[in-house]
Amino acid sequence: MSRSFSTLSIALVLLAAVPAAASAQAAGKATGQTGGTLAKTAKLRSPANLKEQAPATYKARFDTSAGVFVIEVHRDWAPHGADRFYNLVKNGFYDDCRFFRVMPGFMVQFGINGIPSIQSAWNNANIPDDPVKETNKRGAVTFAMAPVPNSRSTQVFINFRNNAGLDKQGFAPFGTVMEGMDVVDKIYGGYGENPPDLQGRLKAEGNRYLTKEFPKLDYIKKATIEQ
Repeated sequence: MSRSFSTLSIALVLLAAVPAAASAQAAGKATGQTGGTLAKTAKLRSPANLKEQAPATYKARFDTSAGVFVIEVHRDWAPHGADRFYNLVKNGFYDDCRFFRVMPGFMVQFGINGIPSIQSAWNNANIPDDPVKETNKRGAVTFAMAPVPNSRSTQVFINFRNNAGLDKQGFAPFGTVMEGMDVVDKIYGGYGENPPDLQGRLKAEGNRYLTKEFPKLDYIKKATIEQ
């Protein structure tokens, strides 16, 4: 591939400026949520209440359509990132999320919730930047961010290769894939680069948009904190 991977850091930029295109009521209808589902996910609509401090180290197990992988998180690498990831995993935010952006030889990105009314609550629930202490090597797990300070929220990427050039751009790894990197390598990437409106439409329309337009995308069945 002749294209420089330094130019591909744009893949990690969040489309935070895209306005929500549906109200919470419309989003609920669009995703076919039942009363039970709404009750189960109510806590995810209150980011301010999900601020538990993470353990010094912990493991997050991801059961996906491609198989199982485990991420080991070190809080001292990036405390704000480690705390946010802990709360998102523990409370089920990533369950049923698609790996919506897969760039072979670079990274795989996920972290937009498939229920618009949940995702809208997190669009501006940003965390402070962490200094970069570790490098974006193969298997490193890092929050995506916009090119402005303190813009990390819920989107995460896993590096397929050594991408040390991202270190200087402020992308701070908080963990690494300790088991199942072969599974991560198998995540479907046949669609190529995403259309520019994908993130906006996913936030507005939920997983139904991806299921219709990109049915081969792999997804997270369930993510859990391992004791």
